[in-house]
Amino acid sequence: MTLLEAHPELATSGDQVVTDLGAGTGPAWLDQWLTAHRSDVVAVRRSLHSVPELGRDEHRTTALVARRLMVAGLEPRTLPGGTGLVCDVGRGDRCVALRADLDALPLGEETGLPFASTVPNVMHACGHDAHTAMVLGAGLALASAPSLPGRVRLVFQPAEEVQPGGAIDVVADGAMDDVERIFALHCDPRLEVGRLGTRVGPITSACDVVEIRLTSPGGHTARPHLTADLVEALGLLITQLPLLLTRQVDPRSGTVLVWGAVQAGEAANAIPQHGVLRGTLRTADHATWTELEDKFRALVAAVLAPLGVGYVIDHIRGVPPVVNEVVSSGMLRDAAILTGGPEAAADTEQSSGGEDFAWYLEKVPGAMARLGVWPGVGPMKDIHQPTFDLDERALPFGVRVLVNSALQALA
Repeated sequence: MTLLEAHPELATSGDQVVTDLGAGTGPAWLDQWLTAHRSDVVAVRRSLHSVPELGRDEHRTTALVARRLMVAGLEPRTLPGGTGLVCDVGRGDRCVALRADLDALPLGEETGLPFASTVPNVMHACGHDAHTAMVLGAGLALASAPSLPGRVRLVFQPAEEVQPGGAIDVVADGAMDDVERIFALHCDPRLEVGRLGTRVGPITSACDVVEIRLTSPGGHTARPHLTADLVEALGLLITQLPLLLTRQVDPRSGTVLVWGAVQAGEAANAIPQHGVLRGTLRTADHATWTELEDKFRALVAAVLAPLGVGYVIDHIRGVPPVVNEVVSSGMLRDAAILTGGPEAAADTEQSSGGEDFAWYLEKVPGAMARLGVWPGVGPMKDIHQPTFDLDERALPFGVRVLVNSALQALA
């Protein structure tokens, strides 16, 4: 029974059969499974896309994945928080893991797709619907194999978009305790479909969220010398902190502080009593990340010391950089070549974006690769934009890469 036969609610308008770019590259059971079920993988992605859920609220998504795994005779286990799940395929002492993330973004969709989000101001704008569909497809394909040389743990993680990330929940639940190696794919709209971008070492950056709340007695703008000028303080923080930080860290670390929001006052002739400044603090270097909070707090104190304003700093530690282990990264690259030939393998640069897959790599070796989802013509629609979409030929390609990586790791 196919997924669409078992769950007709997954059907959506439009042709769901996509070209399998790796057809015939085997193993035979994987070819057979994808021939019969690649439309199911597309159907899952479209179903998840049409009803996206925010971090730690992925109840429908979790139930859909769990139901399909149980139909295949597997035994998924929901995480203690109520969303996200893990499920082992195969038997044996050795275990490798494949990870997907479930959550969407608080963003209104503007794609016009027939399966566009039906939830106001929530959208799968980062490809997590595709990540989930591919890991589910890989798991079900592996379950169809005559035998496996060990276990493959499917990790469907909640709340990747929420700091400090749902990966911490998975690790705390013990899901990595017996795992030798872990793999993940992330959609890349700047890489052509049928290609996989790999990198040894850091592939993403650390990302913290910072907020500074200022207070002042307030007063008339005609007499700033009688109060603490809160707006002046905000201006100095906005302009001076990023500059001063560059003199506190190694310039090779790729450290950058960027402000995203500032709020204070309403009247032109009144110095306000309250103000807020929010931004992100990123670095490409793990060692620098461990030192950033102390440096940031010291610089804020130094800038504000002459001004007399009160302040409170909220420094929300996010995620460390994703640092790909050399052997695991090579396995992903080999899996891409096995699936699509030598031209399928591409190099990729380190991103300044954050990814909580890093928490798994603090526990076990592993690697993340960038999956091409650009069709090769037309605009490259970036992630975290309301127009983001992907070429669904990437889905069976990604299933093959995940399966081949897991089999290499267990070989």
